[in-house]
Amino acid sequence: MLRIAVPNKGSLAEPASQMLSEAGYRQRTDSRELVLIDAENDTEFFFLRPRDIAIYVGSGRLDVGITGADLLLDSGASAEPILPLGFAASTFRFAGRPGVCATVKDLEGKRIATSYPGVVAAHLGEKGVHADVIRLDGAVETAVRLDVADAIADVVSTGTTLRNAGLEIFGEPLLTSQAVLIRRQGAPATARVEQLARRLQGVIIARQYVMMDYDISDDLVEKAVAITPGIESPTVSPLHERGWSAVRSMVKRKQTNAIMDQLWDLGARGIIVTDIHACRL
Repeated sequence: MLRIAVPNKGSLAEPASQMLSEAGYRQRTDSRELVLIDAENDTEFFFLRPRDIAIYVGSGRLDVGITGADLLLDSGASAEPILPLGFAASTFRFAGRPGVCATVKDLEGKRIATSYPGVVAAHLGEKGVHADVIRLDGAVETAVRLDVADAIADVVSTGTTLRNAGLEIFGEPLLTSQAVLIRRQGAPATARVEQLARRLQGVIIARQYVMMDYDISDDLVEKAVAITPGIESPTVSPLHERGWSAVRSMVKRKQTNAIMDQLWDLGARGIIVTDIHACRL
């Protein structure tokens, strides 16, 4: 039986369960459930704190898990990412009082407050900077004002929260993170894990693409196909009305309307777009 660790709460929990559901796995209906058996897929799910997942997977007690790349690095566990999942994106940056620090080298000998000491220590080690890393749980923006730290390292989206706390971002990002599927370092690839990865990859692609169908006169097929080349090659079929063909192709979801405009201007008609719920490519 394949044993999978899934985030129990936080920003990773709902997207992870949604992706697994779209991949054909049973998911819990009660958030209080901590263990769920999907007999049809011979899979057992364990709903754990996101910070603990890398530890369980790295120990070999569970086969794979879904967590953040930041949490994986911070844990120091013997686990490795095998597939980026494309959600829960975040960027880690340093921040401090204006004018105090301009680069990471300026942190030499200073105090840095963070909820991710492993991430910060690894980054400082790469840069050859020696500083005192102070672990704080939760918001760290007030650490500088209360003189607990000289700077902080935290997740940054717009930077508004930091500016409101009188801080400014400096230096390069420590880490750009997203949700990842992980397994124990050096663990041999198994058919069940590879099947899970293929299913999740299929969901990722299905979310990025739509299927587009349209009719086009035969003399314009080559120009139309240049607009919608698809993943490998579009399907072109003759219509009952001579001189016309039906074309089916996968196109990027974000480009849907722009492509429809181009096809219409070219002379395509009967343009229809449908969602892709799952795929294997």
